[in-house]
Amino acid sequence: MARAGLTPDLVVAAAAELADEVGFENVTLIALARRFGVKDASLYSHVRNLGDLRVRVALLAGGEMIDRIAAAVAGRAGKDALAAFADTYRTYALQHPGRYAATQIRIDQSLVADSPAMRRTAEITYGMLRAYGLAEPDLTDAVRLLRSTFHGYCALEAGGGFGAPRDVQKSWERAIDALHVLLERWPEEEDTHPSTDG
Repeated sequence: MARAGLTPDLVVAAAAELADEVGFENVTLIALARRFGVKDASLYSHVRNLGDLRVRVALLAGGEMIDRIAAAVAGRAGKDALAAFADTYRTYALQHPGRYAATQIRIDQSLVADSPAMRRTAEITYGMLRAYGLAEPDLTDAVRLLRSTFHGYCALEAGGGFGAPRDVQKSWERAIDALHVLLERWPEEEDTHPSTDG
């Protein structure tokens, strides 16, 4: 029987807080049950299993992140939008390391399609890049470039991986400048299937 006062939303929110405190990989149903002062079996009335809990934390964190990004990029375009998007992404990743780690897990595509937060993430990200004049398949390539750049930078920064004396913030700003230039001058894809006509 579920403990009075516990709800799925409350359980997931507590798991997100725990992830920021101890690391997403260390969130377990036992640790979460201790937080509520209940047996871990009590949580199964609210989440199916640990995998279900992790996906729910990922969706919660993804929604929080895109809400902040959407507010930051509203009314902006081009480099201003890119910088606002990137800065908000980085701030969230560094302030909420456990939640951010959750956003990096692979989620079943059917769940992604049913998630308003995930759809909004795609709309805002692709919308920002369309303003650079990009269309498919370049849009997907550009999204992958931004995600890998932002994620890599944040992961290295959080782990103390930048040892050179150059200011980390200055390097971040220059990286955004460079991405802006690249997006404005996106290279045309070479024809990998040349014509065989004479």
